[in-house]
Amino acid sequence: MNALSQTTEAGFEPASRIATVGVSKILQIGARAAAMKRDGLPVIILGAGEPDFDTPDNVKAAAKAAIDRGDTKYTALDGTPDLKAAVVAKFRRENNVDYATDEVTVATGAKQILFNAFMATLNAGDEVIIPTPYWTSYSDIVEICGGVSKLIACPAESGFRLQAEQLEAAITPKTRWVLLNSPSNPSGAAYSAADYQPLIDVLLRHPHVWLMVDDMYEHIVYDGFEFVTPVAIEPRLKSRTLTVNGVSKAYAMTGWRIGYAGGPKALIKAMAVIQSQATSCPSSISQAAAVEALNGPQDFLKERQQSFKARRDLVVARLNAISGIDCRTPEGAFYTFAGCEGLIGKTTPAGKTIATDADFTDYLLETVHVAVVPGSAFGLSPYFRISYATSEAELKEALDRIAAACEKLS
Repeated sequence: MNALSQTTEAGFEPASRIATVGVSKILQIGARAAAMKRDGLPVIILGAGEPDFDTPDNVKAAAKAAIDRGDTKYTALDGTPDLKAAVVAKFRRENNVDYATDEVTVATGAKQILFNAFMATLNAGDEVIIPTPYWTSYSDIVEICGGVSKLIACPAESGFRLQAEQLEAAITPKTRWVLLNSPSNPSGAAYSAADYQPLIDVLLRHPHVWLMVDDMYEHIVYDGFEFVTPVAIEPRLKSRTLTVNGVSKAYAMTGWRIGYAGGPKALIKAMAVIQSQATSCPSSISQAAAVEALNGPQDFLKERQQSFKARRDLVVARLNAISGIDCRTPEGAFYTFAGCEGLIGKTTPAGKTIATDADFTDYLLETVHVAVVPGSAFGLSPYFRISYATSEAELKEALDRIAAACEKLS
């Protein structure tokens, strides 16, 4: 019996809008693994989407200075003037896109940006096209906001990227948004300008469809990959595109909770209405820190990028050396999304059949104490995600354990 059914029996009736929404599978696995660790088991957790680096010292100093200045009051609803100016400068400098300050919004994390946008635009039954594998929150946020998630499978054979013919076939009169994430959580796949262009051509033929792009991992790309955001490729899409980003990943500021976006003035204004009745302004201290993150030195990004690349190469090589596992080399982010179809149907030493990717990840956690996330949590099976945002020593130990566990399958 789960907690929801227990409270319902006690007289509590949850709203129907959350009937199909649950706590993130990633968080569930993390909580289970953490409990095992507290019990003394040598658990290695490779599930968290969080850099293992610290927030840069200059950013922390900016936050302390803001506290000392007394910048601890409410700020402007959707971003201080200083932070909005920093975001405008960032978009111009790094993405070659011009937004005015009234075309920029700041919220308590990129997740709130998504929530504000969907809550402000979706009517009951409106469709949002989401390629899978996808970040687990995307579809749940759409459902909470009254929309319908239209999930389109994009397996490794297509580079985990949505194809133009898939997009064309999925669009209906009810389609409100297409949501793209590059580089992707969980696959690490990224869209080049050439990858985006066929999708842009489709969108130009369907002017009622808006585009939302999640660029959170833009600074974590490898092998000379050139990041680009769609509005920079096709300015005609600017009037119906929301470009989402934040400081969480590149600047190791996950706990500071600052996300931002650029988009049409009318949409930004509507999103502010939602935010005004939800959280009001983001943290004043976090906003001061984010100003420094965006305006301050950026040289450390390349160093961290190279560290992530070394770990990526280690994980990809080691996974591909395991019989039954096939791991595509990702263009960016800090995840691998490996196929485990070759292990489906095999039997564990305890006599249990591995019927799904979730069975496989449960087997790893229970027997060799390595926590990874099944592809089913991201809408595509049979795969599993590893976050390599941890030390090489821990990754090597985890991969040794995974290889040993797979060798025991028959």
